[in-house]
Amino acid sequence: METTRRAILCHEYGPADKLQIGELDSPEVKGSGVKVRVKAAGLNFPDTLIIEGKYQLKPQMPFAPGGEMAGEVLEVGEKVSRFKPGDRVMGLTGYGAFAEEIVAPEGQLIPIPEGMSDEEAASFSMVYGTSYHALKQRANIQEGEKLLVLGASGGVGLATVELGKAMGAHVIAAASSQAKLDVAKEAGADELINYTEENLKDAVKSRARQGVDVIYDPVGGDFTEQALRCMNWNGRHLIVGFAAGDIPQIPANLPLLKGCSVVGVFWGNFTMKEPENNMQNIMDLLKLYGEGKIRPRVSEVHPFEDYVNALNGLSERRATGKIVLKVAD
Repeated sequence: METTRRAILCHEYGPADKLQIGELDSPEVKGSGVKVRVKAAGLNFPDTLIIEGKYQLKPQMPFAPGGEMAGEVLEVGEKVSRFKPGDRVMGLTGYGAFAEEIVAPEGQLIPIPEGMSDEEAASFSMVYGTSYHALKQRANIQEGEKLLVLGASGGVGLATVELGKAMGAHVIAAASSQAKLDVAKEAGADELINYTEENLKDAVKSRARQGVDVIYDPVGGDFTEQALRCMNWNGRHLIVGFAAGDIPQIPANLPLLKGCSVVGVFWGNFTMKEPENNMQNIMDLLKLYGEGKIRPRVSEVHPFEDYVNALNGLSERRATGKIVLKVAD
């Protein structure tokens, strides 16, 4: 007998208020699939893009957005060996997490460690996975180097502040308000820059005379070039995303003159092309969590029905940490 599940559905591209709560058939479980009862879904910037048709992934409509979740295993396919019904899991889904149930591949799920809440678990994989891959594999950051984090109060920004400190860097956090900088300070930032009150280039130069060694840039827009002009010799500018909305055009002479690298960070592809390295990263992150060196910061938890306000929190860039949808108790 077929059953259905509640889901937040995209029937046409547009802003969050175009979405509707509806029903989808309960997903079938086979092979390496794991059916999960979703307890909480973490919101990420791609969720705002996929519903507007601006993301590289374009699911067949109607679809439920939501690329990250935490919940309880209900059923497993015949090839699954790591999980059983009743296990608590977290992981990435691409889309579909804004629903009461989802089937995800076994390899995309991680056991939730003891003591981690559903809300924290739904806020863990994407931001820490992206930021750790960026700092470790793409930047090869070294102890004592200076790390500039743009958008330092958002989900990936705060994760990068924490990880930078855990990896021995001197962290300079940049954000658009004092309230956001206060959160970055709590996460361990050594120095703060309010780039609505100070020119970013001048502010960085006053705090790092020779420039910074690594720039973590999920913002884009005008800030990318300003930050690149603050680079030290042999520096690495990490291109993570474009939350400001504009994809910057970088003057090619800047990397030449500064002897620096502009490095792309696409964690999603990394997880598929280098699964063993990604799994080692996850093990490292769970160890850091167990040691208390990283802790997901959940700034807002919204009921399932309040999805419009939750998603607008991302598009309006008001979040200081992660925004989470509470799907079930």
